[in-house]
Amino acid sequence: MDKIIVIVGPTGVGKTKLSVELAKKYDGEIINADSMQIYKDLNIGTAKITEEEKENIPHYLFDIKNVLEDYSIYDYQKDSRKVIDDIISRKRIPIMVGGTGLYIKSSLYDYRLNSNISNNTYDDISTADLYDKLLEIDKDIIIDKNNRRRIIRALNYFNDNNESISKNKTNKLLYDAIFIGLTTNRDNLYDIINKRVDKMIDNGLIEEVKYFYDKNIHTKPLMGGIGYKELYKYFDEEISKEEAIELIKKNSRHYAKRQYTFFNNSMNVKWFNTDYNNFNNTVNEVSKYIDSLM
Repeated sequence: MDKIIVIVGPTGVGKTKLSVELAKKYDGEIINADSMQIYKDLNIGTAKITEEEKENIPHYLFDIKNVLEDYSIYDYQKDSRKVIDDIISRKRIPIMVGGTGLYIKSSLYDYRLNSNISNNTYDDISTADLYDKLLEIDKDIIIDKNNRRRIIRALNYFNDNNESISKNKTNKLLYDAIFIGLTTNRDNLYDIINKRVDKMIDNGLIEEVKYFYDKNIHTKPLMGGIGYKELYKYFDEEISKEEAIELIKKNSRHYAKRQYTFFNNSMNVKWFNTDYNNFNNTVNEVSKYIDSLM
C-alpha cells in the first residue's frame, strides 16, 4: 500500500504549519480533515489556512460547500478517498490534517456508511430523553448519556442501518497510514486556546458570525460549530459578549480533551511535543520518525 501521512491533535498545536513543512519535504499534497473548514466564509472561527500559508502546496476539501448545503460523513468519505487515490496515482504523498476524528476514521478505515444518512438533530428533545430513546432501540449500547452529539449520531445510524453503531467499529486500515499527533502539556494548551480565541475576536470573529446571523441562517455548522453557536446566543441576547467569549474558550478546551480521547482510542498515533520556541525541531523529529517507516 502507498503511504499516507496523517496529522492530528487539538487546536493550536501547529498541525497546519507541520503539514506544509512535510508537504515540502515529501512532495506531498494536503487534504483537510476538519469538518468546519469545508465551509466557505467560515475562516476566522475555524482558523482556516490562508493562501499565503499554503506556500503553493495543493490543498483539497477546503471551502467546498456553503453553510446552506448539507455535508455528511458519508460525503467526506467519498470525497476524501477520491482525492487520496488521485494524489497517490500521481506518485505524490497525501497528507491529511485536521482534528475531526470521525472524518479521518471514515476515510482511512473500513468504515461502513449508508448514503441515505439521517441528519435529524432532535432539537425539540432533551438529551436525557434522547438517551432513553436510544436505549429503547439499542439496549446494549455503551455510550455517555450526557454526550448529546454521540447519542444523536447513534440514533441516526440505527435508523439508517437497523443495527447498532457499536457494530461499525473497525480497526482495518484501507491505506498504509502514518499517524502523527502534535501535543503540549495541558496548561500550555489551555493557555494557547484562550489566547487563540482572543486573537480570533481581534481579527473579526464577531463580525464574521454576525454576517450569517443577520441573514437569519441557522444551519448545522453555525448552530453546532464552536465560536459560532456561542456568538449566536450573544446576538439573541441570551448571554453577554464577555460570557460568549468565555464560553468559546471553555467549549474549545473541552473539545480538545475529547479529541485526545478519540485519537488515543481509535488510532495508533505517535505523539510529539510541539517545540514552540523552535518549530524546526518538531519538524525534524517528526521527519526522522516518518523516514524510519518509509
